[in-house]
Amino acid sequence: MDIETLIVSLIESSLVFLLLAALFIVLIVKAVKIVPQSEKYVIERFGRLRSVLGPGINLIVPFIDRVAHEISILERQLPNASQDAITKDNVLVQVETSVFYRITEPERTVYRIRDVDAAIATTVAGIVRAEIGKMDLDDVQANRAHLITTIKALVEDAVDDWGIEVTRAEILDVNLDQATRDAMLQQLNAERARRAEVTKAEGAKRAVELAADAELYASEQTAKARRILADAEAYATQVVAQAINENGLEAAQYQIALKQVESLNALGAGEGKQTIVVPSQTIEAFGDAFKMLKGRGT
Repeated sequence: MDIETLIVSLIESSLVFLLLAALFIVLIVKAVKIVPQSEKYVIERFGRLRSVLGPGINLIVPFIDRVAHEISILERQLPNASQDAITKDNVLVQVETSVFYRITEPERTVYRIRDVDAAIATTVAGIVRAEIGKMDLDDVQANRAHLITTIKALVEDAVDDWGIEVTRAEILDVNLDQATRDAMLQQLNAERARRAEVTKAEGAKRAVELAADAELYASEQTAKARRILADAEAYATQVVAQAINENGLEAAQYQIALKQVESLNALGAGEGKQTIVVPSQTIEAFGDAFKMLKGRGT
């Protein structure tokens, strides 16, 4: 064997070896699939669903199995959507909604629905219109949390066959047309005016009640004072009666004379010149009083 033949045979054997090595590398590359944590791969074999690969290193049959869909399992947000709805009391409102969802079963999502975002948006719009149509405008504003919970539950039921989980559903705003806003503003102003009148009337009523209570309190205090004076006079009368009973008529005459002297003293203490006409009986009473006082002094 000459040198040329040897070289050719070596080259041919090396080429075969290189081809086998390249084929082995290609098979390894085709068979090993590394799936990111945030994704899932849908594998088809001859156009039919074979399996769903989760995150990590996975093996498939090269040239037979293929990655048909790479599906992200991250939570997604639909673009904010606005739709018109009519409430139970025939008020046209414009509702702005936002929905968050994520794909949990990619094999159902890719083979049962073509446009997931559009399908969910249409479903949400229909459910929002239906639910708002069951409520009055005041209930829509007051029970927004309950309305959001109801819409989320209904959307979850509707998209369950698509392998989707609705994580959040929000009603961002409820807008009214200008005519309805003007009517509500007039109603609000009328309600404020009514409350002001009621408050004013209640204040006047309370003032009258307080004045009546004050008058009643003053009357009660006057009555109490009169009762105390009456009790004091009754007590004094009782003391005098007891003294008359014990000392006889002399004690009564003494008290009368003493009162007459006190009255004259009060008249004399007045300002200016005064003329006092004293009856003759009074002089006799003074004499009797002085006699009694002199007798008591001894």
